[in-house]
Amino acid sequence: MDLLDKTDRVILSLLQANARLTIQEIGQQINLSKTPVHERIKRLERAGIIDRYVTIVDKKKVGNGVMVYCQVTLDKQTRDTFADFDAAVRDLPEVLECNRVSGTFDYLLKIVSRDIETYNRFYQDRLSVIAGTLHISSFFVMAEIKNSTVVPVE
Repeated sequence: MDLLDKTDRVILSLLQANARLTIQEIGQQINLSKTPVHERIKRLERAGIIDRYVTIVDKKKVGNGVMVYCQVTLDKQTRDTFADFDAAVRDLPEVLECNRVSGTFDYLLKIVSRDIETYNRFYQDRLSVIAGTLHISSFFVMAEIKNSTVVPVE
C-alpha cells in the first residue's frame, strides 16, 4: 500500500522547492485549509518521509571553491573495517556525502575544500590515515552541471 496520496506528493514537492512556505501558502496552492495541511505535514514528519528541514548554502560563497569526488578502497571488506571507516568519515565535516557502493571500490565520497592545497592537507592528514584505507582516487569537479536536493515524488 502506498503511504502517499496525490496531495501528500504535491505537499512534498512544494516543500522541497521552498521549505519556508507557510501552511497557509501551501493550503492556498492545493485548495486545502490550514488544519488538514498541518496534519498531513506532521504525519509525513512522524513517518520519517520528511527527514529534516535545512538551508542550502552556496559552497563557493562561503569559501569552499573546490569539490572532489573520491573513490576509496579498503584493505579488507569486513563488517568491522566498514564500521570503523563509517565512523571516521562521519566526523569529517568536509565530507558532504559518503556512500558504500558495489563495484571496484568500496566508497564514493563527495568532499568540499577551500582550494587544492587545503584538500591535499585534508587528504594526507585526515582521509588517507583512516584505518583500513588502502587506496584513494580523487576526481576534481571542473564544472557543476546540476546540483539538486529535490527527490522525485511523482
